[in-house]
Amino acid sequence: MVFFSFVTPSFVGYCQETEFTKSEIQQAVQKYVSEKSHDGLFTFHDSISGQDLSLVFEKVRIVRSLAGYGYFATAQFHDQLDSTKPYELDFWWKPKGNELLLMDIRVYKFPKKEGDKWVLQTHYPIAWWWLPSTEHPGEYEQKRAWEVKAAIHEYVAQKMKEGGGVFHLKDPKTGKDLSLEFVEIHNPVRRIPGKQYFACTDFREKDEPQKYYDIDFWFDEKLGKLIVSDIKIHKEPVKEGDQWIQVERYSFEKDHPQTVP
Repeated sequence: MVFFSFVTPSFVGYCQETEFTKSEIQQAVQKYVSEKSHDGLFTFHDSISGQDLSLVFEKVRIVRSLAGYGYFATAQFHDQLDSTKPYELDFWWKPKGNELLLMDIRVYKFPKKEGDKWVLQTHYPIAWWWLPSTEHPGEYEQKRAWEVKAAIHEYVAQKMKEGGGVFHLKDPKTGKDLSLEFVEIHNPVRRIPGKQYFACTDFREKDEPQKYYDIDFWFDEKLGKLIVSDIKIHKEPVKEGDQWIQVERYSFEKDHPQTVP
């Protein structure tokens, strides 16, 4: 029996997945953290800040599931040098046969100093797997924004696994093979009326922390499923003096895109 699940009519029928218990997800997180830790320290590369964090694991605070998308465990950590400096990381797991496949780890909450204390602050834009809980049940004529974000994240996560931890993309303008690190998905998700869904994302060039690409993922909907139809570089990094700035390559505003709720 699934221990907890967000299920509305729009989720039902997505796919039948192997069911895991809360305890099994907690154990998967603890096992992964233990295997990746050295001398009790879990080193995590935060792609959003570009920092390597040295963390001490405390516990799994909550485990949630989303039918068809997997399981999401929020784990508490604290900084190596300051036990009062907290972090919360989300671990995204998907069933694969009788096993669990780790798709990604993202910072959910990070420490912010208020006076003489550290407090947790939620990272925005918030990860897509937190959004369905705020929606009302019901059928929708078109995909919701979180579903488009989920499709992007799953596509990117799979390609990064295949690419040894980086997202490979050939630049059609320069012919260069780019090795990129996924940062995050922008708001809003949009749609050309009657046509494709698309959303902008941030990637940075591996080993070039200030060199950002704005990349658009375009989707067609086929049989109720979102399929990547195109990947376009929306903005490219260009050196101006000693800084990298983003320069737009193309615009879609003439198509009057609509925001997807």
